[in-house]
Amino acid sequence: MLQLILREATYRWISFLLGTLAVAAGVAMCVALTITQEANQRETRRVTRDMGFNLRIDARDTDISQFLLREYSEHTLPEAALDTLANLKDVSYNHLVGVLQRPIQVADATAILMGITGERSPPGSEKSPMVTAVEAGKVELGHQIANQLGAKKGDSITVAGTSFQVARVAPAMGTSDDVRIVANLSDAQAILQMPGQINEIKAIDCLCIAQTENPQALLQAAIEKALPDAQVIMLGAIAEARARQRQTSEKYAVFVTTAMLAVVAIWLAALAIVNVRQRTSEMGILRALGYGSSSIGTLVLGRAALLGLLAGIIGYLAGTWLATHYGPAIFPVTAKGIKPMTSLLWWSLLYAPLFSIVASLIPAALAISQDPAHSLRNQE
Repeated sequence: MLQLILREATYRWISFLLGTLAVAAGVAMCVALTITQEANQRETRRVTRDMGFNLRIDARDTDISQFLLREYSEHTLPEAALDTLANLKDVSYNHLVGVLQRPIQVADATAILMGITGERSPPGSEKSPMVTAVEAGKVELGHQIANQLGAKKGDSITVAGTSFQVARVAPAMGTSDDVRIVANLSDAQAILQMPGQINEIKAIDCLCIAQTENPQALLQAAIEKALPDAQVIMLGAIAEARARQRQTSEKYAVFVTTAMLAVVAIWLAALAIVNVRQRTSEMGILRALGYGSSSIGTLVLGRAALLGLLAGIIGYLAGTWLATHYGPAIFPVTAKGIKPMTSLLWWSLLYAPLFSIVASLIPAALAISQDPAHSLRNQE
């Protein structure tokens, strides 16, 4: 039987080649998407992360109207609150940063002094940091306040009688960040005479919940147990945009794969039907010689399995090359994580033949149902 399959594949090599290439294209697409999918997810997380913090945890007494006007709370939390939230388990937030902000006069300019901590992560959820704490004795200046003070990187400025070195001047942002002076939290606490205090904890929440649930209410309930004096303020636009972007990326990958496999299945089934019609007389002779329906079906499905086996190898190699060659250019931030996955070869060798067999079931049924007398009637 194997010999008959090989002879037929060699004799009608164009049809066999077209079928092999069709299945190989589907395998290559699946392999390439699988290898790059993790990079895509990491890249999407990185891009949406850079949209900024979408979760702000402030003192319960904070007046939301005044908070929205000032962009910071007049009330404070103990700095230890940051440790409390960072040590909670099974939470959806990450990238926790403690912040203390107050307006301050520097020379003839009014600025917002902001002291920040380094990032904290819940246990087992460590991520690459979005921001890092400013070194003690140094400050980072917003674009506008740097222009007003005539300061540039490396210069020294005096804030409330204390000299600081300018570590960085930020580019123009078009927001209140342009008038901020960012310092180490301990330095800001000393200048403002507010030791051990912060007025806000910023974080990013992944919104990994069902659409019917209220993320702010769930977070408020979880945080309230640990910090009864705190309240959650969620920046809805940023949170929703981040969640939608991640969901869109995941859905698009599924759509592309499904559409590609559907096209391949239709194309393969069409080629198999054409092959069965071309072999009508051949199958009639085989039936006349005593080959049963199972043998005829085995010829059709065996050819499909052989085609799928070769397509699995070709598709894996092609998909791996596409992912490793073009992936780093598409996902530059996470390019180093794009590597060949040998486990996909075994999956390709298993599922490509199965896929080919399933797509050829209808043609196999047509071949089995043919009457040998009818098949040979018009043959000389």
